[in-house]
Amino acid sequence: MRFIIPYGPGSASDITARLFADRLTGRWNRPVVVENRPGGDGLVAIGAFVAAHDDHTLFFGPAASFIVHPYQYDKLQYDAGRDILPIASVSTVVLALSASPALKLGSVDELVALVRAEPGKLNAAAAPGNADFLLFGFLKSSGLQVAKVPYRDILQAPNDLAEGRIQMLMTSFAVVQPQMQAGRVKVLAVSSSRRAPAAPDIPTVVEAGYPALEMGGVVGLFGPRGMRLDLREHIAAEVAAVLDPLIQERLEATGQIVNVRGPAQFAGEIDRQRAKVGAIAKILGIRRQTSDGEGQKQLAQ
Repeated sequence: MRFIIPYGPGSASDITARLFADRLTGRWNRPVVVENRPGGDGLVAIGAFVAAHDDHTLFFGPAASFIVHPYQYDKLQYDAGRDILPIASVSTVVLALSASPALKLGSVDELVALVRAEPGKLNAAAAPGNADFLLFGFLKSSGLQVAKVPYRDILQAPNDLAEGRIQMLMTSFAVVQPQMQAGRVKVLAVSSSRRAPAAPDIPTVVEAGYPALEMGGVVGLFGPRGMRLDLREHIAAEVAAVLDPLIQERLEATGQIVNVRGPAQFAGEIDRQRAKVGAIAKILGIRRQTSDGEGQKQLAQ
């Protein structure tokens, strides 16, 4: 059995995949190998997964890896609804809205007030995918003007935030956690529906009064085109069976919330996330490609 993941070693998804792979190896008495395929906004890993097209090669990662692709690329070599079938969710990655400590802000309200008072003077960045859509969709819908700073590697952003080169950042909590613990970054709120176990003192965006920023990055296992539902349900039951306190503790320590569910519930969560991304895309003026793959993304001028 092989798990293909879209991130490199040491990432939250990598740690999670290896924890479950180790437990499943023991339960199945056969090796479960984790294969890192980072790059291309998840397209490298998805391409390898789709090309394998067998029941022994599964995709392990966040649904965000493919939900935003129809808005980012004119043509895709896969169809998510056909080629990437949900098996089991395992966790929700907590996103964090953070600010430079130089701003001396204590809440999202204070950040919004500052941006409104100084339009266009602050720099903002976000992790590719859902975090980027979420932050900049919120800013545009709120009439807030900031300069967007792109990153090839979002792992560089927390240091720039700490040094004041950017003033606002939306990324996974795990990415900013070390800087936060060192007092070099201020996390204002988390985007999950409930507080993160790793940061129980930090409010959710809903508690802060900004429900538009609420979104969780659901992570799990996906099977290939044509994989039978009964097989996916069986694997989901196996995943649930190997969940133990150690895995839960490790996931929570990396800024995740444990959320093990089967194919139907997992699919429902993905649909809800897809609908929210679609609504944000309209705010940003980005059109989804048509079903025949010939559509064009179009940024509003």
